[in-house]
Amino acid sequence: MGLKSVQDGIFISFEGGEGVGKSTQIRRLAERLKQKGYQVVLTREPGGSAGAEAVRHILLSGAAQPFGVGMEVLLFSGARNDHVEAVIKPALAQGKVVLCDRFMDSSRVYQGTAGGLTRPFISAVERIAVDGVLPDRTLILDLDTIEGLKRVSRRSSQTAGPAAPDRFEKDDVTVHENRRQAFLEIARREPERCKVIDAGLNADAVAESVWDAVLPLLDRRAAFSGGER
Repeated sequence: MGLKSVQDGIFISFEGGEGVGKSTQIRRLAERLKQKGYQVVLTREPGGSAGAEAVRHILLSGAAQPFGVGMEVLLFSGARNDHVEAVIKPALAQGKVVLCDRFMDSSRVYQGTAGGLTRPFISAVERIAVDGVLPDRTLILDLDTIEGLKRVSRRSSQTAGPAAPDRFEKDDVTVHENRRQAFLEIARREPERCKVIDAGLNADAVAESVWDAVLPLLDRRAAFSGGER
């Protein structure tokens, strides 16, 4: 897709609401890919590069929230562009598989649909941020909103010391449900790129669904490269 289509790497993003298990499934997919001989880069947003990580705390702490959602999306986009240029593009150019915990769809949902910014504005900022680099596949982990928030609460209680919810976890249930529906709407609009994964299943079953959604990309790459990785 875009500028990345001429390169040999594979770009997979993971999306979804709070508590859907993205981190767990990214790690499991990475392990499976490495076992099969693929070079894998694990990354995340906000963050992933030195410049973007510097912005991450500002965003997740809520320090930018008083300045409005427009400021937040511009900070996200600046961080995303640094991430794309410093990490994602080089990895793809080297033929690696990039697994990213959140990417452009999170901005579409969190600052766009749920945040009230218009789609034309979000799209314009997005084009600059991603610079033609789009995911080959986006896996949207979908989970009942209440269950997702329960998972977040359980996870926080298991960490050492009190863990305050971040800027987005602390929103009310209605906001979380709106985000869930927005992710599903993106999947309906872009079915070739986006695959919805039932995150309510046990972790092993979710991992198999993730693998089934990724396998066609690996098969196409193997056919294109004559089976070489």
